[in-house]
Amino acid sequence: MVVLSKAYKTIMDLAMRDMKRYGFSSSEFAVLELLYHKGRIPLQQIGSKVLITSGSITYNVDKLETKGYLKRVPCENDRRVTYAEMTETGKRLFDDIFPLHAEAITSAMSGLTSEEKATAVELLKKLGLQAAQKA
Repeated sequence: MVVLSKAYKTIMDLAMRDMKRYGFSSSEFAVLELLYHKGRIPLQQIGSKVLITSGSITYNVDKLETKGYLKRVPCENDRRVTYAEMTETGKRLFDDIFPLHAEAITSAMSGLTSEEKATAVELLKKLGLQAAQKA
């Protein structure tokens, strides 16, 4: 458990340092990355996708909306649902910075071969699923 925690902390510290280089908190970056890859998403679903609390979602969406990187879009069919959608400004920014961020993450993970990474993913999924069954 200690080894897993230390590896996670080290890699996350590197990833967070890279996110801050672009002026984002890890939560802001996670929200933008989600929208960049998945497109428009209901605000209510963001927390489960990027592992942040509902209060943090509102705070981060407000900040990103103020900066002009995302906008809220009401659902036409259900007034209870509001979507978060990346603006063109946000898309252009992420078109520029995401490849650099992905490169930084790839570099941080370069201690393993592609095959070792695939094995690690399989093992970590198995570990998580087994632990979830005991919860």
